[in-house]
Amino acid sequence: MNLFKFLSTVLFLSFIVTVRAQDKKYKIHTIAFYNLENLFDTINDPLKFDEYSPIMELKSNRDEAYRQKISNMARVIAEIGKDVTKNTPAILGICEIENKNVLEDLVNDPHLLDKDYGIIHYDSPDARGIDVALLYQKNIFAPISSSIHELKIYDDESQERITTRDQLLVSGKLEDDLIHFLVNHWPSRRGGEARSRPKRVAAAKLNKRIIDSLQTDDPYAKVIIMGDFNDDPINSSFKDVLKTTRKRKKVGFKGLYNPFENFHKDGLGTTAYRDNWSLFDQIIISKPLLEKDYSSFRYYKAGIFNKNYLIHSKGKYKGYPFRSWSDGSFSNGYSDHFPVYMYVIKEVQ
Repeated sequence: MNLFKFLSTVLFLSFIVTVRAQDKKYKIHTIAFYNLENLFDTINDPLKFDEYSPIMELKSNRDEAYRQKISNMARVIAEIGKDVTKNTPAILGICEIENKNVLEDLVNDPHLLDKDYGIIHYDSPDARGIDVALLYQKNIFAPISSSIHELKIYDDESQERITTRDQLLVSGKLEDDLIHFLVNHWPSRRGGEARSRPKRVAAAKLNKRIIDSLQTDDPYAKVIIMGDFNDDPINSSFKDVLKTTRKRKKVGFKGLYNPFENFHKDGLGTTAYRDNWSLFDQIIISKPLLEKDYSSFRYYKAGIFNKNYLIHSKGKYKGYPFRSWSDGSFSNGYSDHFPVYMYVIKEVQ
């Protein structure tokens, strides 16, 4: 019986999937990514332009808004994949956070505290101080190494350096499996998609160099690329530079599979602007995660976490992701992006 047919009969106990018909068991973990939409603290850092963050523009009740924002973010994270794994994400890539302090507040929120999340974070050169980071459950994932990779891009008119987010590479053992995670937040579309496109192509080329280096050391490296790419799965950064494909059977040796291209084809998105949906948040995987030998962790399926409470129910943003910041105030929402996730599974005795 094909694995993907009989997984519908699974029973989940202690994060282990028991397939009754075959009397086989599969461990399952969630790997996710979430843009936390300007998770900044209330302290003005003189070395950054954080005064332009939404929370610093509030005239009052900043501390209250900050505490609620942390709680809201933690609630969402706690629920991603939980209906299947009975656990929060084993690995979570995040972006749009100011510093390590906000991450410490996040992982110590009551929604997440008992999961004992570790934090991997570096300050980036981004002018506003926006960073990427990786959270991981310490009893599931053991980091071996981490590094940041600087993206050098320049203004197309003045040729001055544009400071932006670094790309974060974390390598470690998901239980006994060596997996490499590459966390991204590519340059925005400010100035228009066409004008800003070269910046994201440059970001994709940096991704490609990092992945090539990993695959030179080990052609069978398990690589998971995640992020807010500010590009859709069909844009040139993916199709021409990273050469991703949406069809599993067409992923070649050292190739990359993008399951979110199928969601994009179906008209789904993770963020909306002027009544147009975009699927900027994605998770992409290398060929070894698609193999059918389940003696180590393999890709099972992916999804967009878009529960009803994460969607605006009224007003000018009705139907959009329920954002935290609107019209100069805190809306008690969550983020202007939906999280994305994937499951990995491994057969156990």
